[in-house]
Amino acid sequence: MDERPETELISIPATPRGVSTPEIQTPSGQRSPRPPSKEAKSSTAWTPTSFISPRFLSPIGTPMKRVLVNMKGYLEEVGHLTKLNPQDAWLPITESRNGNAHYAAFHNLNAGVGFQALVLPVAFSFLGWSWGTLSLTIAYFWQLYTLWILVQLHEAVPGKRYNRYVELAQAAFGERLGVWLALFPTVYLSAGTATALILIGGETMKLFFQIVCGPLCSSNPLTTVEWYLVFTSLCIVLSQLPNLNSIAGLSLIGAVTAITYSTMVWVLSVSQPRPPTISYEPISLPSSSASVFAVLNALGIVAFAFRGHNLVLEIQATMPSTFKHPAHVPMWRGAKVAYFFIAMCLFPVAIGGFWAYGNLMPSGGILNALYGFHSHDIPRGLLAMCFLLVVFNCLSSFQIYSMPVFDSFEAGYTSRTNRPCSIWVRSGFRVFYGFINFFIGVALPFLSSLAGLLGGLTLPVTFAYPCFMWVLIKKPTKYSFNWYFHWILGWLGIAFSLAFSIGGLWSMVNSGLKLKFFKPPN
Repeated sequence: MDERPETELISIPATPRGVSTPEIQTPSGQRSPRPPSKEAKSSTAWTPTSFISPRFLSPIGTPMKRVLVNMKGYLEEVGHLTKLNPQDAWLPITESRNGNAHYAAFHNLNAGVGFQALVLPVAFSFLGWSWGTLSLTIAYFWQLYTLWILVQLHEAVPGKRYNRYVELAQAAFGERLGVWLALFPTVYLSAGTATALILIGGETMKLFFQIVCGPLCSSNPLTTVEWYLVFTSLCIVLSQLPNLNSIAGLSLIGAVTAITYSTMVWVLSVSQPRPPTISYEPISLPSSSASVFAVLNALGIVAFAFRGHNLVLEIQATMPSTFKHPAHVPMWRGAKVAYFFIAMCLFPVAIGGFWAYGNLMPSGGILNALYGFHSHDIPRGLLAMCFLLVVFNCLSSFQIYSMPVFDSFEAGYTSRTNRPCSIWVRSGFRVFYGFINFFIGVALPFLSSLAGLLGGLTLPVTFAYPCFMWVLIKKPTKYSFNWYFHWILGWLGIAFSLAFSIGGLWSMVNSGLKLKFFKPPN
C-alpha cells in the first residue's frame, strides 16, 4: 500500500486510511458562510463543549470569555472530525469544496436531462398509453427515493465522507466485493455515455450544418467521422477545466439548453397536424416472444432516462460540510429543484411525442420524427436552433460524465507518485480519454443504439444498490417494514436489470429495432 501523508486535525476516534472526512475549510481555503440553523440553536444534545456554559463563563473577564466562546464555536464545528486525507485536495472531484445548492441543481440537471429523453416516445410506441405512463411514473419516484438514500448515506458515519459511489459500495458490501459490484456499471455508464455523446453530438453537428447551409453547401462536405472528430476536439478543449466545481457554468448551460430544446421539440410536435395514418396501439410484432423482448427493451429505455446516480455522491463531495451544517442539506435542496425540472422535461416529451406521432415514431426518437415529418413546415432557423441546443447540451454532459473517469486516472497517478498531477499530466489524461472514446465510437458505431441495454446494465446503480446500501449501513431492525421494503426494492431492481439487459441484447440482434439517434429518414 502506498504511504500517503495525513494531517491530523483532531485526535478523536481515528478513521481508516484513505477515507476522507468533512472539513471546516476547503483545500482551496474557502468556505461559504452560513447562518446558524434553528435546530442547532434549540438542540440540547451533549457536545464536546457542553461544559463551557454561559454560567461557567460569567465570572471570567471579557477577553478570556471571548477566547473561550470562540474556542467553543470552533470545537462545535470540528468536534466530530478526525483526519483529512490530503490526496483529496489533488483530485478533480474533491479539489474544490466551495459548492452550494445552486451548483447541485446545475449538475443534477445537466446529468439528468439529455439525449435519452428524446427516445422516450419510442418506448411508448411499444408500451402504449397506460403502461408507458405508469412505468415512467414509477421509475421517476423510485429513482427519486434512491437519490435521497444516496444523499443521506454520504455522511452516514460521523467523521467520514463517502465522496465517490465506489467508496460507498465498499463501505456497504466490503472492500473487494464493493469494487466488483460498483466499478463496472459506473465506469460503463460514464464512458459509455461519453462515447454515445460523441456519436450523437457529431451527427447532430452534421445535420445542423446541412440545415443552415442548405443548397449552398460545398461539394465536399465533412464526413460523419470527421464531424465526430470535430465534436471530440471541442470536448477535449472544454475538459481542461480542472475540477467538478469549475464546470458549474457548463452544467448551467447544459441544463438550460436541455430544458429549452426538450420544450421546443414537444411544443413544435404537438402544434403540427398529426400524420393521417397515426395509431396509438402498441406496435405488434410477428411472435409473442418478439413482443415480450420489445417491451423489455422499451422498459430499459425508460430506465436509461433516469441516469446520473453515479454522480450524486461526487456532486455532494464538492460542498463544505460541518457538524452543524452537513452537506446533505444544500445537496437535497438543489436535487429537488433539479428533479422538478427533469420531470417537466421527460413527461411532456414522452407523452406529447407519442400523442403527435403514435406508433409512427421513428427509432431515432422525437427529434428524428420532427425532422422527418415537419422539416418543410417549420422555419429552418427554428429547426436549426433545436439541433444547435442539442450540440451544446452534449458538450456540457460530456464534461460531467467524464469527471469521475478523470478522477480515477489522477487518483492512480497521485497514489504512485505521492504528488499532485501537473497541468501537463492532467491534460494528457483528458486528451487520451477523449480520443479513446472517439476511436471506440468509430469502431463500434452501434453504441448509439444501446439505450435499452445501457439502461438494463446500469439499472442497479440507480434502482437497486442504494436500497442494499441503506440496509447494510443503517442496519434497520431485522424483519421490520423498513428492512423488508429495502430488500424487496433492491432485488426487484436486480431482476429488472437482468430482464431489461436481455431485451436490449435482443433489440441489438434484431436490426429492425436498433435505435439510431438523429439520423435523418430517407
